[in-house]
Amino acid sequence: MKKITITVKDSIITIIKINESDYISLTDIAKYKDPERSDYILQNWMRNRSTIEFIGLWEILHNNNFNSIEFDGFKNQAGSNTFSLTPKRWIAYTNAIGIVSKSGRYGGTFAHRDIAFEFASWISSEFKLYLIKEFQRLKQDENDRLKLEWNFQRALAKINYRIHTDAIKEKIIPPELSKQQINCVYATEADMLNMALFGITAKQWREANPGTEGNIRDNASIEQLVVLSNLESINSMLIHQDIAQPVRLQQLNAIAIIQMKSLIINSELKKLKGDKDND
Repeated sequence: MKKITITVKDSIITIIKINESDYISLTDIAKYKDPERSDYILQNWMRNRSTIEFIGLWEILHNNNFNSIEFDGFKNQAGSNTFSLTPKRWIAYTNAIGIVSKSGRYGGTFAHRDIAFEFASWISSEFKLYLIKEFQRLKQDENDRLKLEWNFQRALAKINYRIHTDAIKEKIIPPELSKQQINCVYATEADMLNMALFGITAKQWREANPGTEGNIRDNASIEQLVVLSNLESINSMLIHQDIAQPVRLQQLNAIAIIQMKSLIINSELKKLKGDKDND
């Protein structure tokens, strides 16, 4: 359990998180009034009818399991000289969640900030004001830190996205073919398509990758295979139009570059969006 401390009028006040809500130490607040009798201070506050009405109303608003019958019983007894109420008794009888008693490392009585501010008001109006101001400063610091972390993560994601896409472009976006490459006669249509997409023939790939299993297409990315399938269909149409191989190659190379860029950018944007949604 994470513990945070703030200093209010030279008193150390402990704050802990319970179910994402801030709970402030009533024990520490009581010690500001009387360091030796903090339990007695708390009991005196809790035996007041106005206190019971306030913490009971808080429970009614926030706690579906609150025992309102026991609450009414305590409220009716409040004000009697013989009536006393401790935090543990209140919790045990009413199933209260606004006040909690902790033992061990973070021992003491803690209350939701709404209740803690009410207790601080009973201790001292001046102390309550300083407590609220210091608590607000703490929350502002936390918000500023979270905002800074979010901006840093956002900037880092943008940088990584740019680095990653630039690296991908260097690896798999087809190079623009030279006039010499375009005008070269390729033995098969498959090699012509390899040139359009990969920038090399199957033979050239094998010579450059002697230890790699499979052929150039076996080692292609999903994006490259999608574009290759499109190029095959487009090439078939161009052949039926009696367009010469060099012209077809130039057109297919241009199409391959456009489609690969589009596929890569869309793929990376989806990844970034997915990461943000999961956060």
